[in-house]
Amino acid sequence: MSLTFAKCYDPGGDRHGIPTYPWWFAPDGYATRRQLRARGLRPGGQGVAAQIMRRSRGRKSGVAVAYLYRIDRAKPVRPMTPAKWAAHAAAMTARRTCPDCKADAGYVIPTSLGMCVACAYPDEQRAA
Repeated sequence: MSLTFAKCYDPGGDRHGIPTYPWWFAPDGYATRRQLRARGLRPGGQGVAAQIMRRSRGRKSGVAVAYLYRIDRAKPVRPMTPAKWAAHAAAMTARRTCPDCKADAGYVIPTSLGMCVACAYPDEQRAA
């Protein structure tokens, strides 16, 4: 057993406070938020049941952690209501509308520019 594997293997939760497993070695019955969402589920108010860890040189702590939830306690995702769909459509329209020319750009306006490309670079658009 490698040293890294041993540091991440704590099924009793003695060292880390909750059951901890190495990356790819989580037991059946647990899933991350993304895995739950792919199954059409959500945590539904339950707390973190376990975690998986792996060594990561890019993080200050030296480890990357993903939290796991119990699949049997997960609840179905709430369906979108017509009001939520309308709010989502309005937000997406606002992201595509240029504040200068008030036109729908047809794409999400870059936050770095704050306006559509035609308004941000008017000289280059006339030359083309």
